Amino acid sequence: MNQSVAHAELIATFRRAEVDAAHKFGLIKAVENKGPKAIQAAVEIAARAAKRRDSYAKKLNVLGVNLKD
Repeated sequence: MNQSVAHAELIATFRRAEVDAAHKFGLIKAVENKGPKAIQAAVEIAARAAKRRDSYAKKLNVLGVNLKD
């Protein structure tokens, strides 16, 4: 696999993870009226999504890809 193609695929994966994390954090607001268990579950899900996003960002940073616009 070409290195630039691998970088592009990793960037695309990061972007999807970034959108997913933002969506999951939005779910916290959506369940705020459903009680503490629902809020806690949403927080845990959002934290896992953010961890995934940060992992991809770290991999890209190691490769020298700057994601800051």
